[in-house]
Amino acid sequence: MQALLFLSRAIDRLNAFVGKYSIWLIFAATFVSAANAIVRKVFDTSSNAFLEVQWYLFAWSFLVAAGYTLLHREHVRIDVLNSRLSKKAQVWIDIFGFAFFLTPLCIAILYLSIPEVVQKYTSGEMSGNPGGLIRWPVWVAIPVGVTLLMLQGWSELIKRIAFLTGDGPDPMGKLSDKSAEEELLEALRAEEAKKQAQAPAAAHR
Repeated sequence: MQALLFLSRAIDRLNAFVGKYSIWLIFAATFVSAANAIVRKVFDTSSNAFLEVQWYLFAWSFLVAAGYTLLHREHVRIDVLNSRLSKKAQVWIDIFGFAFFLTPLCIAILYLSIPEVVQKYTSGEMSGNPGGLIRWPVWVAIPVGVTLLMLQGWSELIKRIAFLTGDGPDPMGKLSDKSAEEELLEALRAEEAKKQAQAPAAAHR
């Protein structure tokens, strides 16, 4: 069980890392959207590439962050009945869901999407819109995101089995008392502080 818990912690760290930096994809999409609007208004010109890169970035952001969302147990849950059950019953429901619903669904999506990604990469398929982008980069987000989600599902499964066997803590609570907005603000502040700390050193070189 300790080996499985080590694997679970490694998966948690991976999705925490991906989730922490996927926010910059949203920032990039917002920047592109604003730049496109300015160029269109000022120079009366635009391109479908600007529009498509926005939804490429947005697709990547929410697909690769699916595992991070599961890690923090922020997916939508219908708890009208589940919340009335005992802790042990709730854990068993999660185990059943991760093992017999989430995992098979992720495997099915991978089975169907990977050949599509390979086909679009080898054919060099382009968007049908004038000035559009090549298609395979956005399709790659599907197997990448689903793989991260499936791995996180396995991590959650391990944690719940460990809880039932007495080898792990309660896996049902939130990892942090802070909201997602507060965590994002802290991450941005830390990044800014890091840049400010590096600035004087760079100036003295």
